[in-house]
Order: sequence, then C-alpha cells, then structure tokens
Amino acid sequence: MHVVITLFTIYSVWRWADWKNWHKYHTTMLFILAGGLLYEYLTKDFTLWVFHPDFLYNHQITVIVYAVITMPLSVLLFLSRYPTTTKLKQIKYLFKWVFIYSLVELALQISGRISYDNGWTFWHSVMFDVMMFPMLRLHHTKPLRAYFLSLIIIVVLMWYFKVPLN
Repeated sequence: MHVVITLFTIYSVWRWADWKNWHKYHTTMLFILAGGLLYEYLTKDFTLWVFHPDFLYNHQITVIVYAVITMPLSVLLFLSRYPTTTKLKQIKYLFKWVFIYSLVELALQISGRISYDNGWTFWHSVMFDVMMFPMLRLHHTKPLRAYFLSLIIIVVLMWYFKVPLN
C-alpha cells in the first residue's frame, strides 16, 4: 500500500502540479522532509505511529520513502494549486487536503500498514493534518514565522505525549 501511495503521488504531481516551477516550493518541500526525519529521530525509541512495510524492506525504508518522496511531492501539489482568490476557497482547499490525508491514513490503518502507540490515535493524526496544511502554507509565505511556530508545536507535542529526550 505504501508503494501504491507513493506511485499515485508521483503520478498526481506529474499530472496536476506546477512541477515546472518546483523551485518556488522547494524550501517548503525541504521543510516537510526535515520535519518527517526529525520526528523519526526524536521518537526513535518512543514512536507515536509506526509504518508496517509492504514491498519495502522495513519501517526505516518506508519512512525514508515518505519523507523524501511522498511528502515533499504532495507539498508541491498542495502549494502549486493553492487558491488565492477568497478565504472561503482557501478553507475548503485546506479541508479537502485534510480529508485526503485522513482517508489515506484510514486506509493504512484498516490494512494494517500503520499502527499507533504511546497515546497517539488516528484522530490525533487528523488534528495534526488540520494544523500541518496551514503551517505548510505559512512556511511558503512567511518561513521564519513557521519555524518559530513549529518549534512551539514540537515542544508541546513532545510534552503532551511525554516523549523522553534520553
């Protein structure tokens, strides 16, 4: 299932994203890549969710595929089609992406390709997506503000879920 998601993401970016101008979105693509790898590093002994590989070798390879391919490419698609006309269209667009990500994660959960631990649940993922997509847009327009808010969010989540730092 992880391979299918990655291949569908690649196809979707090829089909619908402004991939010819990928450099406009490059820093935010790196932002999400760094965030995914930072999560793996900070929670390596205290995971909140774990991917169970299908065709991929192990959890770490699955994480690398998501961090390096799937997530940055989905950011390219998300940002390159972001509406700038009205706030209502922007809100609808954000919730469309939250719905898509939630649906994909639900399919991963039902198929046994993701599991949760240490207090994290599917609904935490949904709420994280509600926060993540506006943060991606904020990073694209005001990166320093996004870095500052991300640091606060990381500290709060680590405190709330009691992630040990040792």
